[in-house]
Amino acid sequence: MRLLSQLAQVLEGISIAFDALRANKARAGLTIMGVALGVFVVVAMSSVIRGINESFRRDLEAAGPTSFYVYRRPIGGFNSCDGTVETCPERRNPAITLDEVATLERLPSIRAVTAHIGTSARFRYKDKSLSTGMEVYTPNWTEVDGGDIYPGRSFSVAENAAGAKVVLVNDKLAETLFGTSEPVGKEILIDDVRFTVIGLYHYTASPMGTPTSAGGGDSPKAIVPFETARRHLNLWMRGNNLIVKPLAGVTVEQATDDVIAALRAQRGLRPSQKNNFDIVTQDRLWEIYNKLFGTFFVVGLALSSVGLMVGGVGVIAIMMISVTERTREIGVRKALGATRWTILWQFLVEAVTLTGIGASVGLLLGILVAIGVRTAWPAIPASTSWGTVLASLAISAVTGVLFGMLPAVRASRLDPVVALRYE
Repeated sequence: MRLLSQLAQVLEGISIAFDALRANKARAGLTIMGVALGVFVVVAMSSVIRGINESFRRDLEAAGPTSFYVYRRPIGGFNSCDGTVETCPERRNPAITLDEVATLERLPSIRAVTAHIGTSARFRYKDKSLSTGMEVYTPNWTEVDGGDIYPGRSFSVAENAAGAKVVLVNDKLAETLFGTSEPVGKEILIDDVRFTVIGLYHYTASPMGTPTSAGGGDSPKAIVPFETARRHLNLWMRGNNLIVKPLAGVTVEQATDDVIAALRAQRGLRPSQKNNFDIVTQDRLWEIYNKLFGTFFVVGLALSSVGLMVGGVGVIAIMMISVTERTREIGVRKALGATRWTILWQFLVEAVTLTGIGASVGLLLGILVAIGVRTAWPAIPASTSWGTVLASLAISAVTGVLFGMLPAVRASRLDPVVALRYE
């Protein structure tokens, strides 16, 4: 019976809250809007970041869970300097050479070493042209990439060695240059040099791109043999970086130690000298990546806090008015035996109902944003987790209780005799 009584009080509180909504549309609208804004920001941001996390993780795993990267110097986000040689001595580091690639490939712990340069070029076919990203790889690039090639094929070791003018294009570049016609076999100009398309590359990378890519997401892109680009295109060789894939069963620590030792020996570095190259593991990438998006999320939480504050002030205002308008009713209820706890509970239910409506609106809008992002940008599989849904509803409930407590306590402490005389 007690449970039924409490349920009846909850339903009564919800009903009264809806009556307050109808009676005070402007104030109730402000409350709902504030809470909805706060919840919307959290849900939308967490859904999008979850999608970007998933796509970025997929890009890293495409190279293999133990693969890592070798750069001439620390890449953006891993060091702090103003770009000058004085503050960034790493700018003097020598370029990674193909001789060093061959040395690393001979290590017993390494399965593959892919040399790569991410750059841009101008592509033209008949009257259509655009400037976009170009990936320059050695022939074994397919071992560290998660994409598919069809129709067509990748370039061979012989084609790379001969500097053959062949190129692969991704879906977006093919669509821009060729429309709906078959791209394989057609000739295009890359920086005014004639190339033949030998394959259509399918892969939607994350918006962040891979750590070595010339661009992210589904932007137009081409893939060219390393030696071909070196001979026929204006390639900046100091931009060379490596993707290193250890043998199965070899740990990242063992492989990186072997690579560091081999490069230091080949470069003649003394024990007291620092490395003049940089090793970036996937764990290190995740650390920096999480710091970056952690900052975005903190900003989002700050914005959502403002919205919840606005909603909370609205809760106080509308509940104070409700207490004033229902003073005589409270006196009658107390005269009939209602306790302080009963009155307090009723008004808290009303406050939580108001914030719950706002949270539901914000949650719905956040889910719609996630669906829209996932539809517009397939590279970002944005989705709203059940944890986010529950957290949003819990935050709205806590907001209702915190900001509804003052008017609820005031109502519960009214003297029944004074309340009955109130007009």
